[in-house]
Amino acid sequence: MEHAQDHEALLEQTQRYYVERPVYTQELLQGQLHRRQRTPQTLGQRIAHSCRCSSKKAKSHLYSFLPILHWLPRYPVKEYLLGDIISGISTGVMQLPQGLAYALLAAVPPVFGLYSSFYPVFLYTFFGTSRHISIGTFAVISMMIGGVAVRQVPDEIMFVGYNSTNLTDSLEYYHARDTKRVQVAVTLAFLSGIIQLCLGLLRFGFVAIYLTEPLVRGFTTAAAVHVFTSQLKYLLGIKTSRYSGPLSVVYSIAAVLSKITTTNIAALIVGLTCIVLLLIGKEINLRFKKKLPVPIPMEIIVVIIGTGVSAGMNLNESYKVDVVGTIPQGLRAPAVPEIQLIPAIFVDAIAIAIVGFSMAVSMAKIFALKHGYTTDGNQELIALGICNFVGSFFQSFSVTCSMSRSLVQESTGGKTQIAGALSSVMVLLVIVAIGYLFEPLPQTVLAAIVMVNLKGMFKQFGDVAHFWRTSKIELAIWVVAFVASLLLGLDYGLLTAVAFAMITIIYRTQSPQYRILGPVRGTDIYCDVEEYEEVQEYPGIKIFQANGSLYFANSESYTNALKKKTGVDPCALLAARRKAQKRHARELKAANAQRKKAVLKLTNDVEASVKHEIANDDELPVNGKFGSADAGVQDVSPDEHQHFVEPKTNIRFLVLDFTPVNFVDSVGAKTLKSIIKEYKEVGISVCIASCSGPVVKELTRLNFFDSTVTRELLFHSIHDAVLACQARQGCFTDSL
Repeated sequence: MEHAQDHEALLEQTQRYYVERPVYTQELLQGQLHRRQRTPQTLGQRIAHSCRCSSKKAKSHLYSFLPILHWLPRYPVKEYLLGDIISGISTGVMQLPQGLAYALLAAVPPVFGLYSSFYPVFLYTFFGTSRHISIGTFAVISMMIGGVAVRQVPDEIMFVGYNSTNLTDSLEYYHARDTKRVQVAVTLAFLSGIIQLCLGLLRFGFVAIYLTEPLVRGFTTAAAVHVFTSQLKYLLGIKTSRYSGPLSVVYSIAAVLSKITTTNIAALIVGLTCIVLLLIGKEINLRFKKKLPVPIPMEIIVVIIGTGVSAGMNLNESYKVDVVGTIPQGLRAPAVPEIQLIPAIFVDAIAIAIVGFSMAVSMAKIFALKHGYTTDGNQELIALGICNFVGSFFQSFSVTCSMSRSLVQESTGGKTQIAGALSSVMVLLVIVAIGYLFEPLPQTVLAAIVMVNLKGMFKQFGDVAHFWRTSKIELAIWVVAFVASLLLGLDYGLLTAVAFAMITIIYRTQSPQYRILGPVRGTDIYCDVEEYEEVQEYPGIKIFQANGSLYFANSESYTNALKKKTGVDPCALLAARRKAQKRHARELKAANAQRKKAVLKLTNDVEASVKHEIANDDELPVNGKFGSADAGVQDVSPDEHQHFVEPKTNIRFLVLDFTPVNFVDSVGAKTLKSIIKEYKEVGISVCIASCSGPVVKELTRLNFFDSTVTRELLFHSIHDAVLACQARQGCFTDSL
């Protein structure tokens, strides 16, 4: 009782509106509106307009292509510079060890990770639109690059011709193998950069929307498993081949387990110690985030400690611990990538280009929304394309946004792209001046850094419980992306996941929900009659809604649902009517034959009485017609009468709500036309309500309207259609 009073009080306080207007059909409404005059342009005029250049247009294009020209002159030095310097140093300190570590994932020497942490990062400062993301090496992309490099240059092929017992031959083998793998990685960067650049110039930034969040998270979780298994051999200090392609995870684990007895205890101890230190450092940074001015740079601390211990104890020679090795001092001269490799790696380059862009643009959008500025997806494609394309000439491999470094860059006070530029300068100082100091760094330390950085990705296993509660379809996308990427490899797994995501879209549109609507009493609001008790249907009017478009994939289910929801199947109704008429005709024919036989047996004595009986028999056919108008109805069985005749008398109008319909194809138009004609044959008029302008144009183009199906059945809203039906129903009742 108290709840009802509160509800009534709320209704009294609610604003009300009263509108008096005609009942609008689409045709009547369009007749009262005046379309804006638009002069259609020819293709030549459009090309001429796009090629026309003015100083203002040229300046706009220049600022769009080089965003730094827009924000750098307005850079508030006093407000932003200190935060950018601190952020740049903090990010650069992370950039250095991650560059070295992720180079191992890419199957190239560590120094190429430093090159990839300098050139692309510096270039992004000029072309990027995000102020907070940190461009550079990233585990997932590095893993994909490494898979392609190992596939194109496997250990088995390179080992032919070298004597493993000869130290000189072994060094030549590793040098030749690494050189060829670097060529593959560099060509991948070159090709993926061209793809990203072309997509950006053609304004194809929308392609990232096909990589939905469940797909990306399932894919990156599988990539984390790939990365983790690939680092086990470095952590344990054992020698195994690197695998790529389907079931590479299984082969990698099997190879590690087969040689587990050859584990280098010194390498394992160093690696586990680094893992513990890194986890402690990350936990401290997380718990005391608000109290610490900047995060503790545990990665560079671990690198420095590991390098010092390795050099002091001579771990490489004394304990056979693998180290980073030679790091050439200075920058390399630019070189053209190996163009002849392009046909073999083209599909992989497409996958790397799209995954790299989707990772970058998703992080850019998150930070832009948080800090209140906008990013341009197409310009981000161009920026990444330039970073990869130009960087490939300087021996850097494909890069994208790093989530961990981006969070550090933003949390330490970074305001603009200046922070990224400063982090790249720090990497440059290491390459030019002090790179040789890191030559004794054990590879197990880099493996520890990679493994600990996967912690955030492994937390994504919690998505399974989340999607189970929220959306089973998104859970299916996550699981398929994870399983396919884990078993088939990251390249084929991504393609499989995208294909499955497309199938789910088709499934959702192919199987929409269907409802019968009714009015909320005293309003023009229509809701599901099965869901709300207060919602009741109008007598003689059915309002049908499908929350999807009408096209070839769901046209049959639309028709079946309409028959089921309304309780009227025109085909079955007509068939039953014809069947009843045929049966009645057969019964009449049999009765007439029997009567004729009886007449022949009558004697002349009863001729008068027989004539009197025939004269009063009003069921005999007269001139081929039945004497009684109700004969057909009386001979139909009671069950058939209730099932087939009663729906016809109860329902006079059918309103199809087209509010959710976005498009109609030729099959959908034919289906809709068939529905209108079939229901008309059983005395039910069909109306279409809330049909949008583009859908009406599509129906017109498909020749939907003709002499039998006119535009008069289109109404502006459901309520307009209902009022028109009620008016016609009143006229029909009066005529009866």
